[in-house]
Amino acid sequence: MHQHPQRTIDRARRMLDERVRPAVERRTAPLRIDVRRLPGEPEPFEQATSGPFEPFTAGSAWGSAWTTAWFRLAGEVPADWTDAEAAVVVDLGFDGGPGFQSEGLVHRADGSIVKGVHPRSQYVQLDPGTTAVELYVEAAANPDIAARAFSPTRLGDGLDVDGEPQYRFRRAELVALDRQAEALAVDLDVLIGWAVELAADDPRRSKILRALDRACDVIDPERIHACVAAARAELETVLSRPATASTHRVAAVGHAHIDSAWLWPMRETVRKCTRTFANVLALMDDYPELRFACSQAQQYAWIEQHQPKLFARITEAVATGRFIPAGGMWVESDTNMPGGEALVRQFVHGKRYFAERFGVEPREVWLPDSFGYSAALPQIAALAGFRWFLTQKLAWHPTNPFPHHTFWWEGIDGTRLFAHLPPVDTYLAELTPAELNHATRNFRDHAGATTSLVPFGHGDGGGGPTAVMMERARRQADLEGAPPIEHLTPTAFFERAEAEYPDAPVWVGELYMEAHRGTYTSQAAMKRGNRRSEHLLREAELWCTSATIRTGAPYPYDALDRIWKTVLLHQFHDVLPGSSIAWVHREARAAYEQVQAELEELIDTALEQLAGVGQTPIRFNAVPMPVDGVPALGASAAPAPTGPAVTATFDGERWLVDNGVLRITIAADGTISSLVDIRHDRELVAEGSRLNDLVLHHDLPNAFDAWDLDASYRATAEPLRTVDSLRVTEAPDAVVVEVRRSQGASRYTQTITVPAGADRVDFTIDVDWHEREKLLKAMFGLDVRADQATAEIQFGHLRRPTHDNTTWDEAKFEVCAHRWVHVGEPGFGVAIANDSTYGHDLRRLAGRTGDPLAGRTGTGVGLSLLRAPRYPDPETDQGRHRAQYTLVSGAGIATAIEAGLRLNLPIREIRGTSAPAPLVTVEGAGVVMESVKLAEDRSGDVIVRLYESLGARTTARLSWDFVATGTEIVDLLERPLETVDEPRFAVRPFQILTVRIRTREAEHD
Repeated sequence: MHQHPQRTIDRARRMLDERVRPAVERRTAPLRIDVRRLPGEPEPFEQATSGPFEPFTAGSAWGSAWTTAWFRLAGEVPADWTDAEAAVVVDLGFDGGPGFQSEGLVHRADGSIVKGVHPRSQYVQLDPGTTAVELYVEAAANPDIAARAFSPTRLGDGLDVDGEPQYRFRRAELVALDRQAEALAVDLDVLIGWAVELAADDPRRSKILRALDRACDVIDPERIHACVAAARAELETVLSRPATASTHRVAAVGHAHIDSAWLWPMRETVRKCTRTFANVLALMDDYPELRFACSQAQQYAWIEQHQPKLFARITEAVATGRFIPAGGMWVESDTNMPGGEALVRQFVHGKRYFAERFGVEPREVWLPDSFGYSAALPQIAALAGFRWFLTQKLAWHPTNPFPHHTFWWEGIDGTRLFAHLPPVDTYLAELTPAELNHATRNFRDHAGATTSLVPFGHGDGGGGPTAVMMERARRQADLEGAPPIEHLTPTAFFERAEAEYPDAPVWVGELYMEAHRGTYTSQAAMKRGNRRSEHLLREAELWCTSATIRTGAPYPYDALDRIWKTVLLHQFHDVLPGSSIAWVHREARAAYEQVQAELEELIDTALEQLAGVGQTPIRFNAVPMPVDGVPALGASAAPAPTGPAVTATFDGERWLVDNGVLRITIAADGTISSLVDIRHDRELVAEGSRLNDLVLHHDLPNAFDAWDLDASYRATAEPLRTVDSLRVTEAPDAVVVEVRRSQGASRYTQTITVPAGADRVDFTIDVDWHEREKLLKAMFGLDVRADQATAEIQFGHLRRPTHDNTTWDEAKFEVCAHRWVHVGEPGFGVAIANDSTYGHDLRRLAGRTGDPLAGRTGTGVGLSLLRAPRYPDPETDQGRHRAQYTLVSGAGIATAIEAGLRLNLPIREIRGTSAPAPLVTVEGAGVVMESVKLAEDRSGDVIVRLYESLGARTTARLSWDFVATGTEIVDLLERPLETVDEPRFAVRPFQILTVRIRTREAEHD
């Protein structure tokens, strides 16, 4: 018999779409629909349903953007519906996939939650024997911003609640469901999928095609229900053939990655979590094999606060091992930009929440969607009790496919996590044959591993697994030609994967993502708010701890806990990176302002308690090294030292500034055309280059406007050299040069400060920014030949190439750095520190035509200050901005570290009686104190976190100025690892060391 594969596939597909799927609904009956519209913020069930409802007709428009409508559905189940299951179908006007448009949450008349409805889950099953129906649907008119395909839209500002309706309500009816027809639909769906995926010469494909033909033969399109059993019988033979023993296997983990904010505000995320979790719990009743992994402790906390009854059901499902708290972080944060202590607290707060609420401790870091992963993360995670790591985002590499799917990931200190990158290449799988076949063919570690993980379920905007996905999993659990599917928890998968592949390959260093480089810069207020909040928290903990130990003042545990959680929430990987709608960033700016006001008040109160009442100027230094005569983490009543005089002269064309260490030439265009380090008799400006050169670039990436920065931006570089005014001010301790510029509708004020006797130049830029699709950089063309540049990351630093020798090197044309970058030759280096910038451009100067950094040799350092993408927020970065940065000449890595800390933790001065001594001190080259705080268990013990900062072995000796009863090394959750008799520690390169200093022996008996 001849076969015609495509003809058979087309025939079966049409039969499925036009006959079998419609036959799932055997009969329908009307429901009465009433509506209550809420123009403002959502209301709880009791309040929303207590107001007046009005009649509503299916087919009518409803829902201005971001509004809510409550639909009341009422009716009677026909008495003769005895041959099918009764359900209610709800279609709010769905068009497309779940999570990015209208969504509904179904309640019973008593207010209890039934489930969510979305485009792929429209049926609300009724209990057997139900005769009367009364349901309430909370319908959210969330605009589909994702459908705008990166086109500017103001729907994301959340301000227009009186606009045009977003949706047209299609239907709400009673339906009689034929579950056998539904099963036939899944049978056909799976087998058609494998008929498409299997090779043309695969005998299995021929058998599937023959079975599909036979099934279609027995289906009478006019008598579908009578033919279902016969059609399924024709397919049973091919559906019952088991998989071969050597085939790849799949661990299916239910999932619904829900962005804690993105194309919707955080208040909507609370409702997305409610709808999704309700769906999952309902699905578990029908599919007990389902294992659903959900990370982000913040989302559980929202449900606990807003939906306590649903939270109780989640708690029960966690106890049975089916609802899995995964990941152990407060949110799935960005990991490039948060500071080291913030990443620690992501794990501390996440794990503590899961332990207190559920009695569980996740061991896998679960970050499927974050935009690259810091090389410091393995050590941080391991010290928080993690063994494994999962991501999906590295599959997005457009240039260099990541070479492994299962591997060991080694961080800067040598710590390793066992890692997995699911080869299915999505965290939103639907368990289709196409996905499973791709996972099998794509998996790069077949030689040593047999299983890969597939996270399945609708996500980003929520939704989770569906009944269709679960039915596909059942059909393909042991099916010839398909990878067998087994429902596993993340822990079970990783235990199996690590046991069978202990010698997996090793990847050393950061997991750099070759996309979304613009997120280091987009929404500058997010970056400044995060950086300032992190450092204020550092100060607040330090000075409040000192005040508690010194004066007995109460420690603000609750306030600090709440503030930390606010900061951690806004480190979510679409908030801090600047890739959310305007509404999200508007609320984030307000949150940062509130955080900073509260922390400043805590700091002021603690300093006043420490200094006492008096009129002596007391200077406090939160930097963990001496600054201007003030001891590390201590105070001084002595005045700040002054250096020799600094002079400024004008030769008719340019200004010459000399502070005894540096001799600087400021050209008429306001840039630095020469900077000579007198100590080294060395010119820092590369030939043909400038320092502090403002440059505008066109910035229109191919897609993902707020996310991506494409390398093509370099083709257009417009230095801002026109000067509106240049003013020089001389003072005994500094020369200040103010340069004002304008370009189009934007205004720029640059301040260059040369302190007396210092090895540095300080820069400030104030911008009133009104550009569109532009990138603003501050460029430094340095006469330093460096094949590698060094950048600060959490608890250490990372070296990256400045050249483009390979495509891997070339891809790193924009990188993330924290407070400083450093370029150097043996014996001489230059550091550039910043107070709020993360995106950096580190490159060799190659003399490109038109390049403002053109020169014969040297290294270019560019600080990305502002961007102006138009999607998803068309007003990104419009308005006033301020940033500071510092160039330090003759700097080594230790000097760069100090410069970054000084800039971000300026000296504070208040009036008081005396300067308290530092509470704790540390001796040891390169050892830095990251945090000083009281223990999380509220015992009154002092916690000191240290790290080795230079990448060298050393010895650290810790001492303190208070009565202590013992010392021990603890993990990041402050659980004991080792008791020490003497606080003297051998420290490995980049090692993090957390020390508990016990203050009350009896507290721990």
